[in-house]
Amino acid sequence: MLRYDYLKDRPCDFLAATGLTVAEFRRLLPAFEAAYEDLYPRHLTAEGTERQRQAGGGAKGELAGWEAKLLFILVYQKTHPLQTMQALHFGLSQPQANAWIHRLLPVLQRALQTLGMRPERDARQVATSPLALEGGSLEMAIDGTERRRQRPQDPTQQRDHYSGKKKAHTDKNILLVNETTGKVIYLSPTVVGKTHDKKAADEAAIVYPVNATLDKDTGFQGYEPVGVHTRQPKKKPKNKELSVAERMLNRIISGVRVVVEHVIAGVKRCRIVKDVLRLTIPGASDLVMEIACGLHNLRVDCRHPVPVFNMQSLLNPA
Repeated sequence: MLRYDYLKDRPCDFLAATGLTVAEFRRLLPAFEAAYEDLYPRHLTAEGTERQRQAGGGAKGELAGWEAKLLFILVYQKTHPLQTMQALHFGLSQPQANAWIHRLLPVLQRALQTLGMRPERDARQVATSPLALEGGSLEMAIDGTERRRQRPQDPTQQRDHYSGKKKAHTDKNILLVNETTGKVIYLSPTVVGKTHDKKAADEAAIVYPVNATLDKDTGFQGYEPVGVHTRQPKKKPKNKELSVAERMLNRIISGVRVVVEHVIAGVKRCRIVKDVLRLTIPGASDLVMEIACGLHNLRVDCRHPVPVFNMQSLLNPA
């Protein structure tokens, strides 16, 4: 069975199982503990009623400590095993594993929000988001990403979720990325897979910082937010060729915009947003994508911290 005390001394295995280093895990743990106590107070039962007996009585479960709980949900988010296999890894039954998954996912979401790693979900607040202003630059990039999901049973939902691009049933999100820090600034609501990138961006109605620079690909042709300078590769005209200068400019723009592709790859280190999602309860698809973005931001913040300059000392050196 997987145990924190065993894995913490095997850094490569710990990283492969959770997507985080031991130091990153320890940074997340206090926020996770506080979020759990906030969401599930000790004086209330699982149904939300006042306890008649003191909490902690009875047999101790396999996920007794905070490290065990956080390890459990990180392993599920990172590796996305069958719930039966997840249960075998932690000495539980499949129903117990299912209950813990749905209990701990909101806790992990709350913990990432407490640490300031959760991407902004309100498009009206992007202009003032700390993630957007971090790094002292307003260089941003926008892109859409699709994630496979189970084929819906309803014929209408089948048509809506079927993506001709992926030849599969998918969910879609729009990501806004800070090109300086490599963090996800904003995550749009989850929409059906057949939604066009530009339409999803228009519906999100993102409010950008004034004079921001936005890199986008040809899927956002015609997307020109007010007060934002946009850069996009030029599409090849029908039955014509691009000039040498236009091809060179496209190469430069694509080289800058590739940051967003690297960020999406970092987000999808969590296999739960890469494989076919097996959680079918409403809102689960959006929840696991938000957590994956938050974990990516946490990794970037720990491994590539943005230097903080004291502008006053630079202007008035001693």
